Amino acid sequence: MADQTHVLFVEDDDVIREATQLALERDGFVVTAMPDGLSGLAAFRADRPDIALLDVMVPGLDGVSLCRRIRDESTVPVIMLSARADSIDVVLGLEAGADDYVTKPFDGAVLVARIRAVLRRFGHAGGAAHAEEAAASVNGGTLTFGDLEIDTEGMEVRRTGQPVALTPTEMRLLLEFSAVPGTVLSRDKLLERVWDYGWGGDTRVVDVHVQRLRTKIGQDRIETVRGFGYKLKA
Repeated sequence: MADQTHVLFVEDDDVIREATQLALERDGFVVTAMPDGLSGLAAFRADRPDIALLDVMVPGLDGVSLCRRIRDESTVPVIMLSARADSIDVVLGLEAGADDYVTKPFDGAVLVARIRAVLRRFGHAGGAAHAEEAAASVNGGTLTFGDLEIDTEGMEVRRTGQPVALTPTEMRLLLEFSAVPGTVLSRDKLLERVWDYGWGGDTRVVDVHVQRLRTKIGQDRIETVRGFGYKLKA
């Protein structure tokens, strides 16, 4: 799967950077490793990697700011690396457009599994099966929810006739909601279906992405059902 996958890895700790690069390369990934945010941005613009791994605390241009720069230019998947699971930096990274995060110190096998899960969601080497299933389950064509139109074949979204730019993760999330409008989807179910987690994950990932999606399609379009999850208003 990873034979042709190019990873941009930005990490200022020399030991972590070199050890992680070697581990990823042993799994078949091509890795460009950079020690700071500015060199990471330059490498991203020069090489256009398949996925970016960004440590939150790097010099020059911090990981959150680098994520924003990347998201302004591309929908390439981004995984943030944070030293603390409860850090506000995790939420800031997700709000900046990151698709997932991994807490340091991390096991190399866990990191590889998370990378592959993200790549599956984005259709690398094997396709995004859940997204395809969600799209198929809504009977194709264009779905309409008030001023929101979802073209499930062209993978395009319009609001009041104007195109809405969604990241692939946001699109997958919307497809899951639109497949069963009015049905409450739990955070755990969304983690399983959208983030491809076969294990427990941090539901903050879901909450932040739902909020990002709301800002694009309308704050009242997705309803919070306290204690249960979220649903798309039919």
